[in-house]
Amino acid sequence: MAAQACDAPMAHINFIDADRQWIKAAVGHDAREMPLHFGFCTQAMREDSILVLPNLKQEPELASNPLVTGEPHLRFYAGVPLTTADGWAIGTLCVLDREPRTLTAQQEFILKALARTVMAQLESRRSAAALRAREAELRLVADAMPVLIGFIDRSLTYRFANAAYQTWTGRAPEDVIGRTISEVLSAGELEARLPQIERTLAGEGVQFELNWACPDGQVRVADIRYMPRFVADGSVDGFYVFVHDISDRKRVEDLLQTRASHLEAQVASQTRDRDRIWTLSPVLKVVAEPDGRIEGVNPSWTRTLGWSEAETVGRKISDFVAADEREAIAGFLSRLAAAEPVDDTEVSFVTSDGSKRRILWTFVPEEGVLYGFGRDITEQRQAEEALRQSQKLEAIGQLTGGVAHDFNNLLTIIRSSVEFLRRPELSEDRKRRYLNAVSETVDRAAKLTSQLLAFARRQTLRPEVFEVSERLRAISDMLDSVTGARIRVVTDLPGEHCYVRADASQFETALVNIAVNARDAMDGEGKLTLHLDAGVPMPPIRGHASASGRFVAVSVTDTGTGIAQADLARIFEPFFTTKEVGKGTGLGLSQVIGFAKQSGGDVDVGSTLGRGTTFILYLPQVETPASMGIAAADQPEETAGESGLRILVVEDNLEVGRFCTQILEDLGHSPVWTQNAEAALAAIEGSATQFDAVFSDVVMPGIGGLELARQLRDRHPDLPVVLTSGYSHVLAQDDAHGFEVLRKPYSADELARVLRQTVKRSRPH
Repeated sequence: MAAQACDAPMAHINFIDADRQWIKAAVGHDAREMPLHFGFCTQAMREDSILVLPNLKQEPELASNPLVTGEPHLRFYAGVPLTTADGWAIGTLCVLDREPRTLTAQQEFILKALARTVMAQLESRRSAAALRAREAELRLVADAMPVLIGFIDRSLTYRFANAAYQTWTGRAPEDVIGRTISEVLSAGELEARLPQIERTLAGEGVQFELNWACPDGQVRVADIRYMPRFVADGSVDGFYVFVHDISDRKRVEDLLQTRASHLEAQVASQTRDRDRIWTLSPVLKVVAEPDGRIEGVNPSWTRTLGWSEAETVGRKISDFVAADEREAIAGFLSRLAAAEPVDDTEVSFVTSDGSKRRILWTFVPEEGVLYGFGRDITEQRQAEEALRQSQKLEAIGQLTGGVAHDFNNLLTIIRSSVEFLRRPELSEDRKRRYLNAVSETVDRAAKLTSQLLAFARRQTLRPEVFEVSERLRAISDMLDSVTGARIRVVTDLPGEHCYVRADASQFETALVNIAVNARDAMDGEGKLTLHLDAGVPMPPIRGHASASGRFVAVSVTDTGTGIAQADLARIFEPFFTTKEVGKGTGLGLSQVIGFAKQSGGDVDVGSTLGRGTTFILYLPQVETPASMGIAAADQPEETAGESGLRILVVEDNLEVGRFCTQILEDLGHSPVWTQNAEAALAAIEGSATQFDAVFSDVVMPGIGGLELARQLRDRHPDLPVVLTSGYSHVLAQDDAHGFEVLRKPYSADELARVLRQTVKRSRPH
């Protein structure tokens, strides 16, 4: 057409790529492939519109072109570039001639129009090919999907069906396309689906599920969706069909639903159990905020304390605590809120009727909430207290029996001796023997009462500061004679000095008592080790809390038979002994623990059967004193006495008062006896200078002896006072009163010595 329109013998369509050009269609010569430098198309492609070369022979750069110099001996060329819609030149439409010539304007217009027509045909062919490729790709994808996909037009005719139709209907896609729904589905199936089809053709998307009987005999659960297809004018020209097999999902859903139902049943059961536990539990349960404000309580709270839930919620836990323990519970809750470790706490709660119940609480903080669990231990504590009282009564009965037994033995000796002393025909030698027996028996009775007071921690101590190492060396030397030659006594003492403030005599007695028990446990042969540690804390002992201060620990270790575990808990009980009858009173270790407790310490014991026992005596350690004086017990006694002293005797007991004044008169003194402290104060205020000393009992009605002594020290500091007592809890608790004390029973010599020393110290030298 181009050749005819331009009256040219030759024309062709030429395409060019990066390294070659080829003639796609030609008139007047053969189509062929040529190198890029052949021809003139590459030059025409650079033009915006048309390239016209009237005489190629006259073009210097083109005259030597092979197509000019050789076949077909071209002289004329006119070409229009073939340009795509996005502006890329891919070739040319050209006309050629062997004779020089030119084109008219009309011919140029026709040639350019023909070039545009060629590109339009090329674009159309390419679009059709692309569409076919997309359709093929869509078909491939649709056939590969496990979902039934189809398209049905308004006439209810299938226009598209994928390969899944074979699975669902037993028909191949090509057997479905072009058929109507009534030809593919049964009458019943069509009738069931017509309402959904009508809604879809009306423009509504539809989704529903049904059981689909497949050709393989299986019944599958189908999720069917109808989606309308809208055209440009908004009308619906058909609808898409999507069918998903959801049988597996349904089975999983049913399984999950079954499990969920079981789980719900379990949760409901557990909830009922939890509610029953919350409701029926005898344990008090509280849910509270960190500051103790109550959010909920269980019925046991009401059953135990009488407060209803309405009366409780919104109030603080401390509101229900006994007034004297509210500060303690507030501190406990504060430590809980600060995430500090705490133990269970036992407090008294006030009931609605004003009584008290003892509750042991465990609180657990979690996510800003306090969960409290309380156990009512009121009856348990009452039972424990009753048991303690029973044990006390049993101990008192045992103690009373033991004391009665020992004192009856002593009284038997005294009574028999006195009866013999009344006989006029008794010789002087036998009188001395019986008098000595009475005196020795009195000393034994005094020792027995001293041991009892030590056990009861009511003995009158004379504390002093002494160096423990020196005292242990002295005791070690003394123990050689106590334990016997076959027991080797070893001392292990530190190099530095350490001091305690205690009754030195009682300290020595305690260690001697332990050593005597060790000697008996070793049957007279073995090794006894005294070891001293200074500046150590006192550990927990027999359930008592530890003490973090500085203590002196004196260990006494033997290599004896040891103590059975069953006996370790009882060895400090009064009159308890594992020795044979007649070989021990059972008061030695009672004296040891009584002295230790009264001095601020304790005694620990550890033992292994067959390997020996270790007793550890703990006493509080004190700082090194500025100077160490001579203890009163170590001062030399004066042999000469002073007589003619004026002594004011204060004694409420008539027999003791008469006997005391008689002793003082026999010693050459001038006693004045008053029966109470008030009378003594009146006598002294009348004339204080007429008395050289005051000798007073401690335990008296009204003003006691210790208070009398303190008043006299304030009013008459130069008037010496000597106190006497067989037992006084006041003196036992206050060992720093500063007065001389004479223990009952006392002898005339002891009374004379104490008065002499006290009066001498009070007078200026």
